[in-house]
Amino acid sequence: MFPQVNTPTWRKFTYEELTARDKTSLDLFWLKDDSLADLDNLPEPADLADEIIDNIEAGLLSFRAVAAALQPAAAGS
Repeated sequence: MFPQVNTPTWRKFTYEELTARDKTSLDLFWLKDDSLADLDNLPEPADLADEIIDNIEAGLLSFRAVAAALQPAAAGS
């Protein structure tokens, strides 16, 4: 476990400090993914994995194209 250190960016708050703020809501209902409303008809895990791999590979191809386009610019600098 990491030690808890308060910094200007990160600090812990007590429950009382949180609830004293205006418009405080600790409800996490907004985290629900509405696209998964029908949990009985989810894709198979292998299909999800294949889709994730396809998306990552497409992203990698895009990054390779950007890197290739930057090569001449980097060589001329």
